[in-house]
Amino acid sequence: MAERGGRGSGHGSLDKSITLPPDEIFRNLENAKRFAIDIGGSLTKLAYYSTVQHKVARVRSFDHSGKDIDNEPLYEISVQEEITARLHFIKFENTYIETCLDFIKDHLVNTETKVIKATGGGAYKFKDLIEKKLGLKVDKEDVMTCLIKGCNFVLRNIPHEVFAYQKDSDTEFRFQTNHPNIFPYLLVNIGSGVSIVKVESEDKFEWIGGSSIGGGTFWGLGALLTKTKKFDELLQLASKGQHTNVDMLVKDVYGGAYQTLGLSGNLIASSFGKSTTADKEFSKEDMAKSLLHMISNDIGQLACLYAKLHNLDKIYFGGFFIRGHPVTMRTITYSINFFSKGEVQALFLRHEGYLGAIGAFLKGAEQDNPNQYSWGENYAGSSGLMSTSPDVYPMQRTRSGTFDMLEMDRLERPLVNLPLLKDPSTYIPDTVDLTDDAMARKYWLTCFEEALDGVAKRAAASQPDSVDAQERAEKFRQKYWNKLQTLRQQPFAYGTLTVRSLLDTREHCLNEFNFPDPYSKVKQKENGIALKCFQSVIESLDSLGWEERQFALVKGLLAGNVFDWGAKAVSDVLESEPQFGFEEAKSKLQERPWLEDSYSQWLERLKEGPPHKCALIFADNSGIDIILGVFPFVRELLSRGTEVILACNSGPALNDVTYSESLIVTERIAAMDPVIHSALRDEKLLLVQTGSSSPCLDLSRLDQGLAVLVRERQTDLVVIEGMGRAIHTNYYAVLRCESLKLAVIKNSWLADRLGGKIFSVIFKYEVPCK
Repeated sequence: MAERGGRGSGHGSLDKSITLPPDEIFRNLENAKRFAIDIGGSLTKLAYYSTVQHKVARVRSFDHSGKDIDNEPLYEISVQEEITARLHFIKFENTYIETCLDFIKDHLVNTETKVIKATGGGAYKFKDLIEKKLGLKVDKEDVMTCLIKGCNFVLRNIPHEVFAYQKDSDTEFRFQTNHPNIFPYLLVNIGSGVSIVKVESEDKFEWIGGSSIGGGTFWGLGALLTKTKKFDELLQLASKGQHTNVDMLVKDVYGGAYQTLGLSGNLIASSFGKSTTADKEFSKEDMAKSLLHMISNDIGQLACLYAKLHNLDKIYFGGFFIRGHPVTMRTITYSINFFSKGEVQALFLRHEGYLGAIGAFLKGAEQDNPNQYSWGENYAGSSGLMSTSPDVYPMQRTRSGTFDMLEMDRLERPLVNLPLLKDPSTYIPDTVDLTDDAMARKYWLTCFEEALDGVAKRAAASQPDSVDAQERAEKFRQKYWNKLQTLRQQPFAYGTLTVRSLLDTREHCLNEFNFPDPYSKVKQKENGIALKCFQSVIESLDSLGWEERQFALVKGLLAGNVFDWGAKAVSDVLESEPQFGFEEAKSKLQERPWLEDSYSQWLERLKEGPPHKCALIFADNSGIDIILGVFPFVRELLSRGTEVILACNSGPALNDVTYSESLIVTERIAAMDPVIHSALRDEKLLLVQTGSSSPCLDLSRLDQGLAVLVRERQTDLVVIEGMGRAIHTNYYAVLRCESLKLAVIKNSWLADRLGGKIFSVIFKYEVPCK
């Protein structure tokens, strides 16, 4: 693609701009179905919807009727092709629009539309060029409508989309969790001018004000003052300047603070005030900085006044002027905080540059009902905040002259909050913010780097009949390595950095190179082995007295959780000691001090309280964990008269049990155990999928069917099991019902951080405050 830049079109060469192979930039273009485009004064944002063919792991129960199944696999594993929907958003400079359109034209094969939705001022300027190059009719859409639609979409579908900017804080970017109700809000879009819109609902919004002093003013005046013609160069100048050399401050007028009015001495009294009294030349950098402060302060004050007038406490800023530029965000944040006395918050968006393109796409895809689905950001194919291409030598590129990408995958079902969250608006899944905790960040990034070769090796080994498995595994390894290097430099690139996001990014990269379930054979084998032990474990438990049995059940739950291939300390043991089993895992546990506090409260609850009506259990690992740990615990609850909802991952991650695997395992257990059999028959035991394919658990993004069932069955106990689900996430989650959080700490550093030893256990029984 780069070599096409010298066509004599007058748009210049792309050599300096495109640093990636074309298939990295316009991925899956041959299967693009619909297009939308947002063309501003200098940037083009292209959106397209494509169908993506990728591999998925499937399991299917064998027909064992009349056969000796002792030495047969438990189920059949197959890898199948599946087609899913993906949204692609690409941002590049208008300079390269003709070359990009040529490339798109050459690679369009299966598009279903004859129309391209267009918005932005450039939709008029480039209309003829687009129609000529692509052979598609340009259908223009209202800019403001598209912006609002796009903003609503990202607020609903991208966790950690929103951030506050705090320059002087240890963590510059403070990301916010998705609020269940995004309305109302104020959107301030800063392009050439400023538009201020009050958004009350999905389709109800009102333009309430604006200003002609915006990005165009900064660009125009900046060019006059500094003789600089490119917007990004102006921003670069401003970042190096010192505005106090040009601006007159309060202390310059009064010799210090103006205490009567509560004004600090460093407050700007007059923008460019010193230029009227000083007979000297001012540097370009200082003038650019002063101009940026003047315009940002003006916009901040105006936005704050409108927010107060309409009783709104949050303002989202977007548009070409912002560009993730630190000085701009810092000045606007200071202005909003100053004029509102801290009552209104200035908020920014990771993908603010795509709002118009997303909205235009949604306008053109209404027949596909995109808002009826949930969408998830694909970290493997998306650029990070302040990182303008997907992770190839990320620190060697400047912000201009590069491509920026966002990819989103359509999820099978809508995802919603767990109804039992006490306050969904304040729920934070992750226990440790690695963006904020530098020591933890360094440790976990190194930990994932050191594990990478092993993961790539296992991925290749999981597909022994594939001739290109080794090559794809190496591509996966390189892709994820580059992601990790980006996150070392820019931990805020994809929102709040957590162990969960590192795991999810790894899963996205594995799927990108068609490794849907590297642990499928391991899980198949371990499920088969554990099933052979199930009856003897049940017989042993049934021989115990009531109190001894409760202890043995909890110990069994925790011992089962030891079998986690995602933990290096465990995988080393499992690979070197093939005979390591359930009893050996029990001997590893560091039981105390949990017996003295939380466990005794749980035991007292079982003794004195009525049976729970319904328990929701989030299962973790396959094999011994679910079969010998979780199912005996489930059986005990059922025997007490408690209904059980057993929730497993919708898709594979590490050796976590999936929903489809749990169906087969449960069927086999039911054939051996009358309690499980009758509970299944009478729908007292229900198996559901979480909607997740992650080793961790986000209770704000769960399958809608699970949420409906939780309400219908009046669930009053939630059991969360596993290090990823109960320690890395949800350790501090507050629920409206009783909860158990259980896990074994299988990481030495984490154990030390928590004040324990490796294989220490977590047992948290929590009762909601009345």
